[in-house]
Amino acid sequence: MIILSTLFLSGCGYNTLQSTDEQIKASWAEVLNQYKRRADLIPNLVNTVKGFATQEKEVLLNVTQARSQVGSIQASPDLINDTDAFAKFQKAQGDLTSALSKLLVVVENYPELKSDANFRDLQAQLEGTENRIAVARNRYIKAVQEYNTVVRSFPSNLTAMVFGFQTKPSFTVENEQEISAPPDVDFHAPGIPGK
Repeated sequence: MIILSTLFLSGCGYNTLQSTDEQIKASWAEVLNQYKRRADLIPNLVNTVKGFATQEKEVLLNVTQARSQVGSIQASPDLINDTDAFAKFQKAQGDLTSALSKLLVVVENYPELKSDANFRDLQAQLEGTENRIAVARNRYIKAVQEYNTVVRSFPSNLTAMVFGFQTKPSFTVENEQEISAPPDVDFHAPGIPGK
């Protein structure tokens, strides 16, 4: 009986479920780490821009509010087990990304700001952080894919049912139709027809 139990348990996928679940937790912790790094950079970035672009208060206010909204969501390891909370977290992060993008567009109108060493350093750190976020999210997506495959595959799906393992949410794109449309590219100079 012990030999049969050992054979059954070794092929049931329990250990695979455990290891892939732990990989998701580690990947998720890295995603949160990078989002935290970005949130920590934002006050310095806003203060630097504020000194140059005082008339852009609305953009600065939007960045500050988006950061505050992100900070109000309790980002715990349990967040990945709650689909609604995960969606709210993802939306808040997307709003912050959008606000930061608008801020960087505004900066283009201030050449003296672009030449400021503090701003250039903060912008480089922010761009590096955005890249780290993309890498961390990609690792999380791959970990979720591996885990969800184990949860849904036979015979480990039976073990998953018995022990309450369920599929985990992954990052998605909010406006899939919007980004699937090809961008308009126009090489003509504005106001000069045919050129």
